[in-house]
Formats: sequence, structure tokens, C-alpha cells
Amino acid sequence: MVISKDAVSLPVTEAEQSFCRLPPLLKPGDLLCVITPSGGLQRAEKFEEGLEVWRQRGYRLHLCEGYDQRWGYLAGPDAQRRQQLLSALNNVECKGILCARGGYGGTRLLEDWSWPAGEPKWLIGFSDITSLLWSLSKTGVSGVHGPVLTTLADEPVWSQSRLFQWVERGAIASLQGKGWQAEGCGGQAEGRLLPGNLCVATHLLGTAVEPNLTDVILAFEDVGEAAYRLDRMLTQWRAMGKFRQVKGIALGRFSGWEPTKNSPT
Repeated sequence: MVISKDAVSLPVTEAEQSFCRLPPLLKPGDLLCVITPSGGLQRAEKFEEGLEVWRQRGYRLHLCEGYDQRWGYLAGPDAQRRQQLLSALNNVECKGILCARGGYGGTRLLEDWSWPAGEPKWLIGFSDITSLLWSLSKTGVSGVHGPVLTTLADEPVWSQSRLFQWVERGAIASLQGKGWQAEGCGGQAEGRLLPGNLCVATHLLGTAVEPNLTDVILAFEDVGEAAYRLDRMLTQWRAMGKFRQVKGIALGRFSGWEPTKNSPT
């Protein structure tokens, strides 16, 4: 795998001293590249429905070569999936990158990887795409922890609208939720928002991909994880002292697991 000699490899202290900058806002007519950087496609109909949401919005889509490949539990060998990402980044006409699905495998692409220099592009995905988003944030560029193509069509209208408001206007309404605070702390916290899949984020701790967590607000989601597994991951964060660095923690949706008779309690 050949990476451009002018690839970006910003020192953490330089790239993360300020908030991540947004790529140029999208507008209908822009070209977006579709990649499958993690697991292979399993639900072709949902993938097509996700493509149609973007097309109806007025965007042109380019499906990168190899997007529909399968290699065991991955969407092709690492070199092939890495080439999809690189080709999208180096396509001067491309304004954003849409991830087809999550699964597993994104972190494998980041070994000996540097982000190419050039105008930043939107990178949109969640779940396993956390690894790519967190790595990109280390260069000072903001991505979108949002629907992948296989889930987009099933998102409620408010969620789809929120995605387009952000990438097209750069402004969205504040999220609402129930909060709690430690004794002696104030009622407000301010910091750089760092969303991520809890399992993927936990496996990034201690690696070169781990971003600077000082004064960030973490926002976690996950699917298919038993309660004891979530406990185990959160315990690792505490044991490593990571929660002492952050300003706050937000919890999103944790779904897709049902206890069974033999499940640990």
C-alpha cells in the first residue's frame, strides 16, 4: 500500500489543541463516494434504500471498486478496503465519503496509515467506523458519527433531517436528555464532543489511534452487548483513569441483546 509522500501526520499536541474543523458544507449535486471499510454487505436491499435517500436529496454517488466484495467476515482483504478509502480521499471531485455498513475491520486499515493531505471531506458512519472517525479527528478534521447506508432508510425522519442539517448547514439543535452529576460538580460541562461505539472505542485505548481525551465529552452507543460486557468495558476505562480526563459522558442507544436463561447476571 503506497501512501502519498505529502500525507498528513499532525502531532497530537498540534492537531488537538483546537476544535476539529468541519469540511466544506455539502450541497445537492456534489459527488459522494461509497466505501465498505469493515464488514461485507449482508442486506443489499437496505443498502440500496440508503443510496436512494442520498440520491433523492440530489447527490451523485460513486461506488468505489470492491465495495461489494466479501472475504470471510470482512469486505475484502485489508489492502483492498484500504484502497477504497484512499481512492475516495484522493478523488478531487468527491466531497464526502459514505460508509456502507459497520461490522468489523476498520481498525485494521489504520496500521501504518496516514491521512492524505488536501481539502477535508465528510466521513459518515458509526459503529465500527468509530476507528476511522477517531483517527481522522487526530488530524484536526471532524467526521459524522451518523447512519451508515444500510441503516439510513430506517432512521426516523427527525434523525435523517438532523444528518442533512449538519452536513449541509453546519448547525443543528441541541440534543435533549436526562443528566446526572457527581457531588460537588457544577450543572454544566463544555468540551469537544467525541462520539463512538463503546466496544470499538475501548479497543482503541492505548493505541496510536486513541485521541487526546482531555476535556472531551464522550458519547457512547453499542448494539448486541450483554450488560456484563458493558460493565467490563467501562471498568477498563475507569481502571486506566480515562474518565478522569473527560468533561462528561453521554449515553445513546444500547440495544440488540436480550438476556437468556444461561446469561450472566
